[in-house]
Amino acid sequence: MNNKFSLSLLTVLLSSVAVSANASVKLGMGVDQGLGMNLKLDDTFNIFAGNNGMAFDYHVLRGNLSASTPLSYFVGVGGYYEWDDDFGMRVPVGLDWSFASNWNLYGHVNPEVQFHRKAKFKVGAGFGVSYKF
Repeated sequence: MNNKFSLSLLTVLLSSVAVSANASVKLGMGVDQGLGMNLKLDDTFNIFAGNNGMAFDYHVLRGNLSASTPLSYFVGVGGYYEWDDDFGMRVPVGLDWSFASNWNLYGHVNPEVQFHRKAKFKVGAGFGVSYKF
């Protein structure tokens, strides 16, 4: 219960800071750490909270695949925490598609290293839709 309250508080605080700084804010739904909500700030910071856990990513590399298509790519670094106390680092690599004004579809694959209990390598993925405010 404390984890969910802390996550909600963090999301509200970060979104308040982003709006006050005239930053680009995208809010959406998707599947990453289970089904959940996604908050993206300036297409750089990505926060996801789902029914299996939460993740935070920083997109270090972004670019367009073509000047004539609204399809872009990103590469990031981040971490995740699952509600059963597993946690680790990940490197999301994905695509963004702006399919309509202010609407975006995204998908990513991320190699992950889990640290809790037994260190192991995993591969995760996520996808969803978001709206830019």
